[in-house]
Amino acid sequence: MAAWAVAVTASGVVRRLGAAYYIAWRRAYDRKGNREMNIEKQIEFDKIKEMWMERAVTEWTREQIREVSFCLSERELRKQLKDTTDSRKLMEKLGAPPLQNVAAIREILMAAGKGDCLTPHQLERVEKVLAAVRRLKDYLARGKLYENPLAYYEEDLQELGELREEIGRQIRGGEVDDRASRELMQIREQMVRCEEQMKQKAEQVMRANKECMADHYCTLRNGRVCVPVKKEYKFRIAGSVIDKSATGNTLFLEPAGVAKYYEELQLLQISEENEVYRILYTLTAMIADAAEQMEKNITRMERLDFVLSKGKLSMDMDGVEPLVNTEGRISLRDARHPLMEPGIHVPLQFAIGEDVRGIVITGPNTGGKTVAIKTVMLSCMMAQCGLHVTCKEADICMSNSYLCDIGDGQDIAENLSTFSAHMKNVLEILREVNRDSLVIMDELGSGTDPAEGMGIAVAILEELRKSGAVFLATTHYPEVKEYAARTPGVVNARMAFDWETLQPTYQMVIGEAGESCAFHIAERLGMPNEMLRVAVRAAYGEEAEKSYHFQKEDTRIEKRRIPGISRMGKAKKESGLEQKFRRGDSVMVYPDKKIGIVCEPVNEKGVLRVQLPGKKIWINHKRVKLQVAASKLYPPDYDFSVIFDTVENRKLRHDMERKYTEGMILASESSCKGSGTLL
Repeated sequence: MAAWAVAVTASGVVRRLGAAYYIAWRRAYDRKGNREMNIEKQIEFDKIKEMWMERAVTEWTREQIREVSFCLSERELRKQLKDTTDSRKLMEKLGAPPLQNVAAIREILMAAGKGDCLTPHQLERVEKVLAAVRRLKDYLARGKLYENPLAYYEEDLQELGELREEIGRQIRGGEVDDRASRELMQIREQMVRCEEQMKQKAEQVMRANKECMADHYCTLRNGRVCVPVKKEYKFRIAGSVIDKSATGNTLFLEPAGVAKYYEELQLLQISEENEVYRILYTLTAMIADAAEQMEKNITRMERLDFVLSKGKLSMDMDGVEPLVNTEGRISLRDARHPLMEPGIHVPLQFAIGEDVRGIVITGPNTGGKTVAIKTVMLSCMMAQCGLHVTCKEADICMSNSYLCDIGDGQDIAENLSTFSAHMKNVLEILREVNRDSLVIMDELGSGTDPAEGMGIAVAILEELRKSGAVFLATTHYPEVKEYAARTPGVVNARMAFDWETLQPTYQMVIGEAGESCAFHIAERLGMPNEMLRVAVRAAYGEEAEKSYHFQKEDTRIEKRRIPGISRMGKAKKESGLEQKFRRGDSVMVYPDKKIGIVCEPVNEKGVLRVQLPGKKIWINHKRVKLQVAASKLYPPDYDFSVIFDTVENRKLRHDMERKYTEGMILASESSCKGSGTLL
């Protein structure tokens, strides 16, 4: 489909049919691609791809795995499965192949083809790829001893030994080697002699003028050999000042005799650079000449990596090569989900043929129904992508589309309930389904009224049956089981269940209808018999309740107090009066219009207490008007006892907080004697 899209765009169909047509087609194609990705995620094929990519070496292979889709050509699919088998056998005999990531080498080949000068580092990378090609040829040549068909790919690889040896001889450690050419070796030898003569000449000047030297060693400044001369003797020695010390007391001077050798060294360095570039350009030209063959080598290595990565995955999953057919026949013996640990669960036995196109699977919750239908579809998709499957034996039918409805699909953003999401997905499936489709549906008709859900489930199954597709569906509706029992081409199946451990065995029994067994599971998990009687009576009537056999003695649900959970305390609601006057508020008392401070807020009788100069009074709230709130007069943690309490009481309270005290805090005189004025 993707290749056709490219052809459409390239051939100008967009111009002929119009942009609107192309946009509509493109949206439909994108929706289909997104749906395929969603199906892969639902059956966990995306995780299989991740495992597969981890076993790939080259970036090209990883990208191919990421975009891989099921093959629709029977001949091509058989070849792909045979390649997977051959790659596994090859690695079982010879071990892991000597492959490496070669993607970056294409940029180097492109630069060489444009005439750029490759760096020593780039040349070393080319040499490593050529070495990898040689190791891979040796690996495949050993595979010929076992008559493995993949081993004959060795004949398509060109070792290019002369180029590899030339690069290895002339480039070492990221640099052009001294022995890359006779001229380069002679130039570098002369450079070494010249540098030695410069040093000897500088030391000779220092020995002859010891009293003028600031140090006993010559030094290198700005690439020149200099002697450290005291500032006051700078005219005693012939030469050029190159640098000076931080204090300015020492001058670094290049003697005149040294300068002559420096000029000679400069000329030698130019000759060296020219020779190095000549060598690099020569090697670059050799690589450009061999670029076409190297590109073929890289392409062959990437394709071998793709095939060998399938063999690695098969070895790690202990897979087998499946048979393939186009008659709608699926047979799995001792199958397991690839992501489940082998040996823990009972392997799945599954078979569906030409006469039976649909299976309705029933059984208890957590019985393994969803895992079973995922295992079937995942095995088929893996096989049709050229992978081995985790079975003892498998015969897989090819499908032109994989359609599934698993999970509730609830989406708050799109305002989709569980049932709405199911129906939207199911209707999309029914639009696309055909005779060559493989369909799985989990919890068919769930998420709505049971009676209506049952009817919808039967209608969906009937539509799938008419399409001729191979389909598997899980359900709990008894009416759906009856439909499967009486409808040609559709059969019931149940999932075996360990009643002692309440664990699924993942074993499917085809031809028998299962039970949800919710009452049995609830009883084993501790539901009291009294509750079970109510449940049985509500579900099946009073006669069923009388005949129901309880497995254990009657029990009750014991209430327990969970540590750390305290009883809730409700706060009293404040009245409007309590919110109006608070302690510390400045108020005006009528009719005398005296200013006071609230020392006790309004009580349930509508009376509050106000501090006036020299006394405290009780007064009805209607005789008081708020002047300034306490929040504007005092800080949040202000101690109002400073205003409303006596010095003796405050001192005594302070002592009681610090230690035991025999004293007693007395209320104010007005409150003790009841002499406070009530207005």
